[in-house]
Amino acid sequence: MSRVCPISGKGPLSGNNRSHSVLATRRRWNVNLQKYKININGKMVEVRMSARAYRSLNKSVKAKAEKAEAK
Repeated sequence: MSRVCPISGKGPLSGNNRSHSVLATRRRWNVNLQKYKININGKMVEVRMSARAYRSLNKSVKAKAEKAEAK
């Protein structure tokens, strides 16, 4: 299973660990992928996405709900 978020398209980044003596060893920063259950067209679907993408998705849903409530 790949470590790429299907919503945002973010994948792992690579770089160096730096020790106190400034030696460099390669390392990888993975995306914070989590499983979330999302309501899509009335069905609950389990999706693996990054925590950041989930938070952004929640913000847009809340904004639409508040806009509809204000009318």
